[in-house]
Amino acid sequence: MNADLDLLVSLDSHDTPQSVAERARHAEALGFSRVTMGETTGWNIVPVLTLVADRTNDIGISNDVVSPYGRSPAMLAQTALTLQEVSAGRYRIGLGPSSPAITERWHGQAFDRPLRRTRETIEIIRAVYENGTPAYEGEIFDIAGLKYERDLLENPPPIDVATLGPKATEMAGRFGDGWAPQLFTADGLETRLEDLGRGGDLAGKDRSELRVSPIVRGIAAEDRERARRLARSTLAFMLGAYGPYYGDSVAEQGYQSAVSAIRDAWAERDTEAMAAALPDELLDELAPAGTPDEVREWVESYAAIDGVDAVRVGSVRGATDEDVERTMEALGELV
Repeated sequence: MNADLDLLVSLDSHDTPQSVAERARHAEALGFSRVTMGETTGWNIVPVLTLVADRTNDIGISNDVVSPYGRSPAMLAQTALTLQEVSAGRYRIGLGPSSPAITERWHGQAFDRPLRRTRETIEIIRAVYENGTPAYEGEIFDIAGLKYERDLLENPPPIDVATLGPKATEMAGRFGDGWAPQLFTADGLETRLEDLGRGGDLAGKDRSELRVSPIVRGIAAEDRERARRLARSTLAFMLGAYGPYYGDSVAEQGYQSAVSAIRDAWAERDTEAMAAALPDELLDELAPAGTPDEVREWVESYAAIDGVDAVRVGSVRGATDEDVERTMEALGELV
């Protein structure tokens, strides 16, 4: 395959952090390059990542993504540096502007100027990496600064940024070390890669300095129709119920009518109608779902997009442990 293969672990499908570590060990044995997981309103991601780092040897470790509203920039820098030491240099921190729901209804913060906050958070993390202090004067943060109590690392963890829109993705290219987008068709991804490149140019970066690792949700099963049904339901739920940004992004990629129909169904909390409103064409564009051969072919094709360095494959809602293991093993044949 022309790119790395990363595994996105859904924490809500695990009963214990220890089982997450076991899945990471299996991914390592299959040859996956990196394991990553998200944080919303469930487990604190840091102890889980620490456990994964302790119980694996070679696989890279990431998170998708932590909110700049949920932890201070200095705490994010401390966390990143600690996880880099725990993992012996295998960690990449993932940041993203988050969403109004998580910011306001979980963290109790106002969802104000998310892109500016993300940018300043990245700059403060780098200040700790490079100078050992979060001292900073910005539009959102004004920090006098104290000294980091430990020695600075020669290889601080890279910063991946999860964004969708053109300006946000330009910011990712300018200030981040990688980009982790989600719900992009091949054409949509190619268009947005131009924005990422423009940001990299503003920072004087070579393209090779930015790791592009789009996230896709998939399932490989001998029962092709069941796999597609679960994937269709997952995508529709993300487009209709996860707030405006995913839906807006996919609408701008040429699927305005489908997104509108999905949102109308969500207003009635009709999840069956949401799934029915998602056309086969969009399902085929966004998700590797079907037989193991079909899933491998889809991921290989997506990995071949110029500018993609890795494909992060996650599971779908309703997938069993057996589904996840079968999908991992099917994709492991690509490594």
